[in-house]
Formats: sequence, C-alpha cells, structure tokens
Amino acid sequence: MFDTTSVVTYVHPRPMARKKISTTVYITPEQSEQLKLLHDRTKVPVAEYIRQGIDLVLDKYRGALPGQLTLDDLGRTKE
Repeated sequence: MFDTTSVVTYVHPRPMARKKISTTVYITPEQSEQLKLLHDRTKVPVAEYIRQGIDLVLDKYRGALPGQLTLDDLGRTKE
C-alpha cells in the first residue's frame, strides 16, 4: 500500500519559458515609437511583439523553408 499523504505535485502557474538567443535588429524610429506606445498600453514587452512578427513571417514563407511539406502546405501552393 502507498502512503498518498506524502505525494506532492507541483504545477507551474505558466509554461516554462523557452531558451532565447540574443540578436540585434535595426528598426525605423517610427517602428520603435509605435512599439513603445503599444508596450505602454499593453505592458507586453517589445521583444515579444518582435518575436510574434518573426513567427508571422516564418509562417507566411513556410513553403520556402527546407523540410517536409504538410498536406496543408501543398494545398496553399495551388490556391
């Protein structure tokens, strides 16, 4: 028989952050100003918006990346 009173489960309140690498990106003064305004209103870090923008571009050009295409990818090329 197991003593269930000694079992402890810890659940993270949010998913653990993935490792990130540092890079330099040059943006226009207008882009910087708009990102700062967005951050001021939402409190979301500017870096998060940049990562989301990169994800959008990578998704848009997924077919140009090396690797195996999915059936969804094949359907998009014929549209």
